[in-house]
This record gives sequence, C-alpha cells and structure tokens, in this order.
Amino acid sequence: MKIEERQVLFNIIEALSSKYSVQRLCEYAGVSRGGYYKWLNRKDIVTPKMLDDQFLKGLIIECYNEVNGIYGYYRVKTWIFRKHGIKVNHKRVYRLMKELGIKAKIRKKKGNYKKGSENIVVPNILNREFTATN
Repeated sequence: MKIEERQVLFNIIEALSSKYSVQRLCEYAGVSRGGYYKWLNRKDIVTPKMLDDQFLKGLIIECYNEVNGIYGYYRVKTWIFRKHGIKVNHKRVYRLMKELGIKAKIRKKKGNYKKGSENIVVPNILNREFTATN
C-alpha cells in the first residue's frame, strides 16, 4: 500500500473514530492500529528534513521550467549543484520528482540519412540458390 493511500485511510479513520472503535476501523481498512496512532502523533510535526525537501522541490520545479522539462533526475541533481552549490543524492532527487509527478521528456532521435543518389546495387549472382550440391 502506498504512503498516500495509507494517509487517506488514516484521515478517514480519524474522522470516523468518534462513532466507531479505532480497532475495528483499522481492521476494515487493513492497517495496523499502532500505525494509525503513530501517524496521529506525528501528523502535525514538521521535521527539518521535510523543510529541506520542500526547498529542494522548489529548486526541482525551477530547473524543470528553465530547461523545458528535458532533464532527468541525474541532470537535475547536477543542475542544483552547479546553480546553487547544494550537494544532494540523485536518489533523493528521483524520489522528490516522483512525488511532484515530474518526468523528463523523451526527445525523438533525428534520422542520420543523406539525401542524394541511390545506393549502388550489386547484381544478384546467386539468384537466391543457397543449397549446396554434393
């Protein structure tokens, strides 16, 4: 189960906890009661890492808009280091880009062909007779 889905379930359990028991709601939702209470105690706490992630998300969006979305997570990481001097792990950038729903645009490769005369055609000497004679 994804984190977002679990948070939605926990919000529903919190809303219905005044009418029904938390234990039964957790059973129906398929989540643990301890997990619900852990979420309940942590939901209003903002950690320094969360604030740092929000700052990095802003930088990722800035990079995405500046380069018209052609950079992937690894080049975004390099862009952040070159522009702002912040060292950040590429896996963290990947995770934050997934949370934002940002993906690199895959550009079409250009064909490498030359216009001009036809290729030289070699005469068909074998006439497609590939069987060996004994």
